[in-house]
Amino acid sequence: MLMKILASLALLLLPIFTLGQSPTFSSDALAPTPPMGWNSWNKFGCNVSADLVRQMADAMVKSGMKDAGYKYIVIDDCWQVSRDQDGNIVADPVRFPQGIKALADYVHSLGLKFGIYSDAGSRTCAGRPGSLGHEYQDAMQYAKWDVDYLKYDWCNTTTEDARAAYRLMRAALDASGKPMVLSICEWGTAKPWLWGHDVGGNLWRTTGDIKDRWQGSEKWPNGTCCSNGVLDIADQQADLASYAGPGHWNDPDMLEVGNGGMTNTEYRAHFSLWSILAAPLIAGNDLRDMAPEIRDILTNREVIAVDQDALGSEGRRVRKDESSEAWVKQLKNGNRAVLLLNRGASEAEIKVAWEDLGYPHHLSATVRDLWQHKDLGQVTGEFSAKVASHGVVMVTVQP
Repeated sequence: MLMKILASLALLLLPIFTLGQSPTFSSDALAPTPPMGWNSWNKFGCNVSADLVRQMADAMVKSGMKDAGYKYIVIDDCWQVSRDQDGNIVADPVRFPQGIKALADYVHSLGLKFGIYSDAGSRTCAGRPGSLGHEYQDAMQYAKWDVDYLKYDWCNTTTEDARAAYRLMRAALDASGKPMVLSICEWGTAKPWLWGHDVGGNLWRTTGDIKDRWQGSEKWPNGTCCSNGVLDIADQQADLASYAGPGHWNDPDMLEVGNGGMTNTEYRAHFSLWSILAAPLIAGNDLRDMAPEIRDILTNREVIAVDQDALGSEGRRVRKDESSEAWVKQLKNGNRAVLLLNRGASEAEIKVAWEDLGYPHHLSATVRDLWQHKDLGQVTGEFSAKVASHGVVMVTVQP
């Protein structure tokens, strides 16, 4: 009993002891480019286990995804089942018989990083124990487990203020002494792009959940908004570029590439849009059983290089004409990445003028197609291409 009282007292005093102290690391330094990795939720939901996670980590290495830049293996909801008599979070002993630390050690042994999930409310979205009232205790536990990344959700909250709740968890993570990326999963309700960086978030969701479809939003079962198709999410994030940069990213949710609800053409467009948006590239498919076409999408290093460009500039939509669009992203070397997007039902010719890119009209530039992996020659004034229905053409323009 005495030990329990002392442990509780230590948790109460910890925020006081750490108040005003700065961590030995900058939260911005934890994600200088958008995080890349894999998360269990989109494909597996609550059907998660240590065996599954190990297999996904193995597959990330064997598939070439690690070499392409992916490094986080993140367990989403349903790994936790209860709290013990001291309030410590307890992993499912059946699905994680050796505990979380052993799993994290395995992931780290492959040269990857390990992520976990919790919620700012009393319970997670799947009804498991949340972190409300246990923020410092949970952060210390994650540090003991050697966690590198926390996805922090927003279900089962009541009167909590989102900004204060996420600031508290960032403080708890910092007080643990273990550098951890903080992924704010608040769904954009309280406009986290306005405050996410200030509270130490490294990425923040800008919309409701993604669904494996090209277009269309629908209400969640509780009547609130929404699950979204790829185009709906792109539209909702189109005007938020000024809030993103190195260490702090707008997050349009995880990738659905390879989950079966869209065509490969649409998946290529999905991946290209996320890359032009400087979005976190968090795969959500079964990495153990990928068709070659899906693996080629997820490991396209030229497209990934646009997403991971060190300038950290998020792409902007600069032209929209009915179903035809042009998006432009400035790169650190002065080049531009350009995405031509065809939302329509038939092939269309789409063009972008050099003025849309911030270049003078008379400029001659080399254009390279990032999906065909070939140079298209010198072009002056504007670039145009035929784009398949629901497809993209993605190029770089080098003066």
